[in-house]
Amino acid sequence: MEINIVAGGPGRYIPELDAYCDKEVKWIGVDRGVYTLLEQRIEPHTAFGDFDSVNKEEWEVIQEKVQEVRRFQPEKDETDLELALNWATAQRPDKITIFGATGGRLDHFLGNLQLLMTPKLLETKIEVEIIDIQNRLYLVQPGEHLLKKIAELQYVSFVPVTESVEGITLTGFKYPLKNRNISRGSTLCISNELIQSSGTFSFSNGILMVIRSKD
Repeated sequence: MEINIVAGGPGRYIPELDAYCDKEVKWIGVDRGVYTLLEQRIEPHTAFGDFDSVNKEEWEVIQEKVQEVRRFQPEKDETDLELALNWATAQRPDKITIFGATGGRLDHFLGNLQLLMTPKLLETKIEVEIIDIQNRLYLVQPGEHLLKKIAELQYVSFVPVTESVEGITLTGFKYPLKNRNISRGSTLCISNELIQSSGTFSFSNGILMVIRSKD
């Protein structure tokens, strides 16, 4: 089972969601993301948020169309997305995909990235991916990982999340590496490309963010 979460980011950054409806998936809406789902004719399993970003008419539609709505006060310690992600993690899905988490306010975007780095989430080993119309990003832990070429996402970047990432080896890339160490702040692994149908990357210590992008 997979869980797809649609957060309240600007709609212009959210892809058409029909392409992600072909599996056994539960859709979760977060704040205005609930209304985004309804606009795309997808019925949310559960809605989370304080709903301060919807107007009265939109709120009435949400109440009418969504069976389970978990409404919170705006004054709280967690963001709406964090509450939804905590719930999703507790369901122990195979994967969590998040839409509507990029674009708009930078503080929201950076906060959403930070959610992927929480030790509690990393310990679950659940794959969590953020997707928008131009990018896909996720975190990986040490080991060897296969990366298949995606024609519409030409560029691949590796960003160290921890203070350092050790022993990075890239095979099948335009710019290969062998057993290199990079530290947080390094741009060594930005904007690489696969030169064959698939490649591998591996490292021995640390956490990497993988970002697949197009211009």
